[in-house]
Amino acid sequence: MIEITFISAVGTVQSVQVAPGISLMQAATSHGIDGIVGECGGSAMCATCHCYIDEAFIDKLPPISAVENEMLEATASERLPTSRLGCQVKVTEALAGLIIRLPETQV
Repeated sequence: MIEITFISAVGTVQSVQVAPGISLMQAATSHGIDGIVGECGGSAMCATCHCYIDEAFIDKLPPISAVENEMLEATASERLPTSRLGCQVKVTEALAGLIIRLPETQV
């Protein structure tokens, strides 16, 4: 299991244990993390799993696809250089200790 920490927009910290291969969106929704909605179920069609990846881990992620990039243009909260859709980021051993900051709103 891999530990991932989610920090809400108001500073609430929740760490969860996640199996490799699970998306950040799935990890958040299955652990009841407020701030990740995942309306489309992981299809990169709604941007309600927008999150900010800790800068120390950005280079450990696969590149943003064209579809993800387009959806990130439609997020409810500001897009930052560290913005990703949680449904498009799969947990790997390289992401152990990852810190995710959640935006103020998803919808």
